[in-house]
Amino acid sequence: MKVPKEGEFVTIKSYKHDGSLHRTWRDTMVLKTSECSLIGLNDHTLVTESDGRRWVTREPAIVYFHQKYWFNIIAMIREKGVSYYCNLASPYVLDDEALKYIDYDLDVKVFPDGEKRLLDVDEYEAHSQQMHYSKEIDYILKENVKILVDWINNEKGPFSQGYVDIWYDRYKQLSRK
Repeated sequence: MKVPKEGEFVTIKSYKHDGSLHRTWRDTMVLKTSECSLIGLNDHTLVTESDGRRWVTREPAIVYFHQKYWFNIIAMIREKGVSYYCNLASPYVLDDEALKYIDYDLDVKVFPDGEKRLLDVDEYEAHSQQMHYSKEIDYILKENVKILVDWINNEKGPFSQGYVDIWYDRYKQLSRK
């Protein structure tokens, strides 16, 4: 597997626990790769849902994926400030086709004023029964919610304004915007 270089584009595919395709983002620009992480940016990126519906992202969004943590982070750059959408999900894998992960339903949304909301708890409970999430998966996800909330509270990594500024500026340099 060739690791994508800065300025190249990757496809992102999320799956559900049962292996079914959930959502695909086409043409995410890679801003940085390291041994364990990938930072990219979506800007008017085509998204295809599992039912075939298609839509385009409205604002620039920095995406952060890690091979150790069971979450990924989307920092949406909006006029009223940065909003975050954090998916509880498996660590990503990268192959010749796409960056891939399993979406585990639970999401944490962080508003520009710092308010945090845990979303889709009912969906998580339903899918946990339907798709037979193991006790181990449940434990890992709950522990990673704690890590994620700690990152948010301490403005770690993607949750710092400096991080957003650096990577959005890098995107503008690479795309000549």
